Amino acid sequence: MDQFISAFLSGTKFQQLSSEFLPYYSTLISKAGGMLSQETLNSIQTALKEGKLKDMVDKIQESLVEAENAPLNVAVIGESGTGKSSFINALRGLSHEDEGSADVGVVETTMKKTPYQHPKYPKVTFWDLPGTGTPKFLPETYLETVGFDDYDFFIIISSTRFKNNDAVLAQAIKNRGRNFYFVRTKVDDDLYNEEISKPKSFNKERVLQQIRDSCLANLSDIGVAELDTFLVSNFDMTDFDFPRLEETLLKDLPAHKRHTLVLLLPCLSEAAIEMKRNFLKQKIWLDALKTSALSFIPLMPFIYGFDLSEQEKCLYLYRSYFDLDDKSIQKIAQNLGTSVQELTSSMKSLDFPSLVKDDVIVEKAKNCVESYCSVNGGPTSSVLQFVKTYFLHLKFLNTVADDAKIILHKTLES
Repeated sequence: MDQFISAFLSGTKFQQLSSEFLPYYSTLISKAGGMLSQETLNSIQTALKEGKLKDMVDKIQESLVEAENAPLNVAVIGESGTGKSSFINALRGLSHEDEGSADVGVVETTMKKTPYQHPKYPKVTFWDLPGTGTPKFLPETYLETVGFDDYDFFIIISSTRFKNNDAVLAQAIKNRGRNFYFVRTKVDDDLYNEEISKPKSFNKERVLQQIRDSCLANLSDIGVAELDTFLVSNFDMTDFDFPRLEETLLKDLPAHKRHTLVLLLPCLSEAAIEMKRNFLKQKIWLDALKTSALSFIPLMPFIYGFDLSEQEKCLYLYRSYFDLDDKSIQKIAQNLGTSVQELTSSMKSLDFPSLVKDDVIVEKAKNCVESYCSVNGGPTSSVLQFVKTYFLHLKFLNTVADDAKIILHKTLES
């Protein structure tokens, strides 16, 4: 079992554990950061050091609820033809023909700010905003017109050169303490055109560097120095700078909103799958730490049943997080031109009974309960059920993440 949780249940002095809390938690998080702020982590550590387990439980519960319910509003700004709507559709996992997708066209399709809710995560909204410079959206009044305070961060999109209005807007956003990101779309089109026109001398990496250098020079010319530009293709979000953009957005977000963003990111690379796995593992661990603490608090309820229907729902929820729910699988099979049965033939996360009937999990749970009972006395069935559930959820998560990699490889091979 997790060494920290195991030590907690075995009655190790909480003051001693408090010194190990932050170093151990740091091993659970990805380089994009964790779902708890440093202030929250310090509060949990202090409560643990002082033996105030009720305070620790309350702080963890408050943080988990906040992360689960955090809304996320993303402003995407760009002129017509820059790929703004395609970018929004890609982040929402939709094609241009899917119901609810953002309108795509060569003429201006966004004359007012338009919200697009994520189909799986209703608390996430992408706002399609018009470009600046039109009579209705002048740079000096743009942020007031679109409602600056409604958004967590801004993505400014161009498919060619960023303009002076973009620089004015970026400076205004910066002055108000929000983050913005320059995204250069349609990089795949540029590569294709370059290869067609110069087939003998074409070099992909050299062309990409030229585009990057051009963007940086362009931004410097319009007064936005020392800022990076993310090169993306809306039709291949595994390539170019999209993975780096994902990681940057996660790092820059407040800790409690990272969980919201990481869930909606498409599983289009092994790195994205691992990032999602790490965030969910944090949540399982924090919930386990909270529940472990409850078992030591007098008069506090500690009821942790092992309801099979609830566990099956949990497995399906993890599948949904990794785009392996029934609807997503059907869509992937259709895109690959194969049957659902053939696509899922090597997936283990579909076999709920075999995952639940795992003798190894039961044996591990019993060993941990023995440690707990040696401190508290008497058999404690609720602790057994809790530990069993903890191990099972970790197994669910790891099995689903591994399946996601299998499906990813099948997709890439096709």
